[in-house]
Amino acid sequence: MSLNLLKRYHLDFKIVIVAAIYYLTAVLGYFLAFDNSSILPVWPPSGVAFALLVLMGRKCWPGITIGALIANVMAFWNLPDLPAQTIISISSFIAIGNTLEAVLGYYLINNWIKTPFPFNHTQNAFRFLFVAVLIAGLGSVVSASSLLLNGVIGIEEFSITWLSLGVGKTVAILIFTPFILSVFQKFKWKASREKWLELVVAIIGGAGLYMLLQVPDMAINRALPFIVIPFLLWLAFRFPLTVSMTAVVVVSILAIYFSSLQLGPFILGDSYSSMLLLQIFVGVVSVITIVLSATVKERAEAQEKLLKFNENLEEMVKIRTKALNSQIDTRRKAEEKLQNTNDELVKRNVELDNFVYSVSHDLRAPIASMLGIVNLAKKEDDIVMKDMYFDMINGSAEQLDNFIKEILDQSQNARSEVKNDVVDFNQIIEETFDHFKYASADGKPVKKNITIKGDRTFTSDPWRIKVILNNLISNAIRYRNGKSPVVDVTVKVENELAKIEVKDNGRGIPAEHLDKVCNMFYRATDDGAGSGLGLYIVKETVDKLGGELKVNSEVGKGTTINVSIPKCHFVKKIAKEEKENVALS
Repeated sequence: MSLNLLKRYHLDFKIVIVAAIYYLTAVLGYFLAFDNSSILPVWPPSGVAFALLVLMGRKCWPGITIGALIANVMAFWNLPDLPAQTIISISSFIAIGNTLEAVLGYYLINNWIKTPFPFNHTQNAFRFLFVAVLIAGLGSVVSASSLLLNGVIGIEEFSITWLSLGVGKTVAILIFTPFILSVFQKFKWKASREKWLELVVAIIGGAGLYMLLQVPDMAINRALPFIVIPFLLWLAFRFPLTVSMTAVVVVSILAIYFSSLQLGPFILGDSYSSMLLLQIFVGVVSVITIVLSATVKERAEAQEKLLKFNENLEEMVKIRTKALNSQIDTRRKAEEKLQNTNDELVKRNVELDNFVYSVSHDLRAPIASMLGIVNLAKKEDDIVMKDMYFDMINGSAEQLDNFIKEILDQSQNARSEVKNDVVDFNQIIEETFDHFKYASADGKPVKKNITIKGDRTFTSDPWRIKVILNNLISNAIRYRNGKSPVVDVTVKVENELAKIEVKDNGRGIPAEHLDKVCNMFYRATDDGAGSGLGLYIVKETVDKLGGELKVNSEVGKGTTINVSIPKCHFVKKIAKEEKENVALS
């Protein structure tokens, strides 16, 4: 029930609060009045009403009218020369003027300055100063006119009254409006130890100035206003507006209070001159504090924006640099891929030329030989000679068959994907030796030494492993050195790597041929025993599995070939990375 009541009469409560505050600040203004003077040095309600209207909204203006009417009626009521009707008339006109000045200020704040807190930028601060002078002038014109029309002052006193009222209102707006608005403004203040120390020093300095005011020395008293200004500038430069305006309010009230007691540096020959000097001092320190605080705030915001801009710029540069590096890296990889492709194309073209030449020679030669032997066999009647011819035809056919198998192995290795399966090295090696157990034409048996080390299960492409071992063992047996061939096959599986070594006691390879024996159709001998594809197929197959091949040989003593093959998942990882690089390029 109480909450609904509060919502229903929310605006009414605001109006009552504004009226009460207006009246209390009017009492403060009368308290600070000079003796033997009807003009007040400062009229606090003008600044307070302006600030309350900005904070609480335009609809609270009746509170200003009510508070001003009550305050003025109470002020004029004790004057014996004024009848009640005149007091009500004067108070009503002054209340209307005070309301108009606050409403005009509210309108200019929202429609010209366009911010309820115009103290963050220097331009808005100067606009606020203009607004303060303008609305104070409007209110003082209405108040002076009311006094003139009701016969309280004469026409010759109008200008001086209007000026005095206007200066008092302006000073009040410059002091109290920024102070109240800054109190209700959210601000960030990093309360560091250094700032607290500065604030304590400022308070001690203010106390010291107050003590100087008690010294009966005319020179020191006259110099106090000049000594106060550096302290206020220091606060405006180092602290938020709330702190510096609090100091301005305290200094202003103390200055007005002591001046009303005829004490301090602002006392001159007459009250009007003393009050005008005091108003000028209070107005100047207020303007300096407001403008300097706005300038510092604007500079701090500019520095913060510049810092954020630099941070954003650095981040943008980092992102752009990263993107450029990525583009450069992608382009480099694409260029490397293109270069590798070009090299591969050149290599394939050369191999194709060699292949065409070899096919035309190595395929036709066995066929031509068989055709010639067939013609001889037709004319031969001797059974022994015919059997010899058949053996020769069989040898040529086997040579042709081996050559075709090698070509098929090479084609399948180049085109098929690497398979992943468990490799049984012992089974592959035994099957290979069984296949070549009758390969020795001179009838000498092949002595084999097989050593397999390593307990780990090795996965790779069994077919390609078989192709490698088949060619290596075949060459070891084929190129024997006139004695019983001895072939040592050693396999070591360790650290995700299979190391295969095939060693024979054959004729060996001359040193000048070692760097070429893995080329397509290259023969280190002229005996025509092979096609020149064996070691080439081994090299291509090892490369396909991501391994390495090394050939060591000594003429007359034999050849040792070492092959290192990584586990299959390493090969697939490399292939995947290559595909990703190609996709990026």
